[in-house]
Amino acid sequence: MIWQFKPSLVAVSVLLLSACSNQFNPTEREQDIANTPEQWQQANASALKVEDNWLQQLEHPHVFALVEQALVNNQQILQSGYDVAIKQQQLIASGAALWPSLDLSMRTSRSKDNRPVSYNNASSANLTLSYEVDLWGKLSDAQRQANLDFLAQQASFEQTKQRLVGDVVSSWFNVIAAQKLLALYQQREKNAEQNLAIIESGYRQGLNDALDVYLTRNELNTERSRIAGQQATLSQAIRTLERLTGSYPSGALSVEADLPLLNKSIPLGLPSELITRKPSLMASWYQLLSTDASLAYAHKQRFPSLDLSATLGDSTARVSDLFSPSSLAWSLVGSISMPLFDAGRLSANEEAARLSMLRQEQVYLASLYDAFNEVETAISQEQSLQIRYLATLKAQENAIAAEQLSFEQYQNGLVTYTTVLDAQDRSFDAQSSVIEIKSQLIINRINLHIALGGDFSQPTNESTEQ
Repeated sequence: MIWQFKPSLVAVSVLLLSACSNQFNPTEREQDIANTPEQWQQANASALKVEDNWLQQLEHPHVFALVEQALVNNQQILQSGYDVAIKQQQLIASGAALWPSLDLSMRTSRSKDNRPVSYNNASSANLTLSYEVDLWGKLSDAQRQANLDFLAQQASFEQTKQRLVGDVVSSWFNVIAAQKLLALYQQREKNAEQNLAIIESGYRQGLNDALDVYLTRNELNTERSRIAGQQATLSQAIRTLERLTGSYPSGALSVEADLPLLNKSIPLGLPSELITRKPSLMASWYQLLSTDASLAYAHKQRFPSLDLSATLGDSTARVSDLFSPSSLAWSLVGSISMPLFDAGRLSANEEAARLSMLRQEQVYLASLYDAFNEVETAISQEQSLQIRYLATLKAQENAIAAEQLSFEQYQNGLVTYTTVLDAQDRSFDAQSSVIEIKSQLIINRINLHIALGGDFSQPTNESTEQ
């Protein structure tokens, strides 16, 4: 049975994917292609082919080592790998149904009869060859479904690997950003201690008010409180990174690196290329084809089935006489069976399979548009973050200069200490914002690579062929 599907973008997938189902035949392709954007809406530059091996752009051996450790030891990636192996064995099992099965059975018994008393020995052995003829392609549909399920699990495994690498790199930069903020808080604590020493000295000389002393002490305690909170944040970030690498979350991992500014533009590719490049979309597509094969199998369950069997065996009183050429017996049987009445069971199974396929169609479309949304959002987010970073960088320069000037004017009696505190707060906000926006730029760039379906490593010839 051919079930046609018309919503937009699925036909584009049929044109682009090489693994197409012969029973899934969308129509009205010209209308569907028109609904696919030729370029990303937020992209200004020409779309070049998406590059793989984006991890090497970081050029830091520590993060490379952490990624390798995560790919080997992370519990989630290991579970996903076992899921692929399970699907592979299920594929082998489903393919066995297309081949004949050969079974050997042996039996021996001894019985007693009391009238008159006698003992009887009986031994038998049978070699049975059975085979179901795949008249309607039902068994082939079952194997095709298992094969598509295996391919979907493989694609999901690739997506899990890419997401894991992205999480490891993001967590690594989160640790670095937390360290930068902690260093900023510690520097502010040092500045507050120096200011307090100057103001207390001036108070003892009658140059400053007691209010200025209390305000400075309050500022120092505030900075110490921030340090304690940031130390806890840093420890949590380190433990998160350790768990991603499959290690015990001891919080002892040492990270020494700086926050790079990734301002080089990356190739974005075309929206239509995302369908065949992103593993999660490939997995969703294979699952859709799998439900199509499941529907074909459920429909052909209502057709007659032809079974052939051949038996070679012997039955004697002694085990040693089994399979004697003079006493071997054989039989060849062919049988045809067809369901006539099952109270609607097979019809309900077929309808359930049809509804499952319709549901999976919507799942695929949802995942497709979600993938487009991730790319568009990451592109616009990067543009916004670049503008914010440049503006905040200038604000930081002005705020630091204002902080230094305000304290000098306070010492000369030109402004009050509240003006100094206000300038210090502005300087702190600007410096911390620069660190946070720089970290957000890096995290967003990683998310953009993953959203585009770019691999973190250069594909080998073997993986390309697969």
